[in-house]
Amino acid sequence: MRTTEPARRRYRVALLVGLITGVISAIVKFGWEIPFPPRTPARDATNPPQAMLELLGFSKTWTHSTYLYNDNPRPWVSFIVHFGFAIAFAILYCVVAEKYPQIKLWQGTVFGVLVWVVFHLLVMPAIGVVPAPWNQPFAEHFSELFGHAFWMWIIELTRRDLRNRITHEPDAEVDPTHLASRV
Repeated sequence: MRTTEPARRRYRVALLVGLITGVISAIVKFGWEIPFPPRTPARDATNPPQAMLELLGFSKTWTHSTYLYNDNPRPWVSFIVHFGFAIAFAILYCVVAEKYPQIKLWQGTVFGVLVWVVFHLLVMPAIGVVPAPWNQPFAEHFSELFGHAFWMWIIELTRRDLRNRITHEPDAEVDPTHLASRV
């Protein structure tokens, strides 16, 4: 597996950029799910973050806790899990991209699809958070597959832009002398 030159890696920048892109991408994923809700209202009565926490022993009362915004109840516990997941994976992606540029295949969308496969088709069905993949409706697969690809694409676009703006240099695998000769 190809790696970048250690001197070109900017891990502290990657951590900061991962945090920022994680927050942005969590909001983007929320936005994706407005026109393409992944679950039926009945299945979303207890969403996967709530179901996962309940499997870990948290009470249904706590996992379904809400706050009011503009008279709309919002599930704050689910939001914390949603943002935490997005931030954790954005940081992981940004840090790994510093050493292994292959993670950025197809501008990160391959990694996003891999996250969907691992969590929505393997882990969550195996522990009973969501039904087996063949028992999930097509609309759920469509929303989650393309939602994860889009989510990670936004992380990559934002990662590249912020990293390049902060460091004033190209990504670690790009030879800066090659770019200077093109100007």
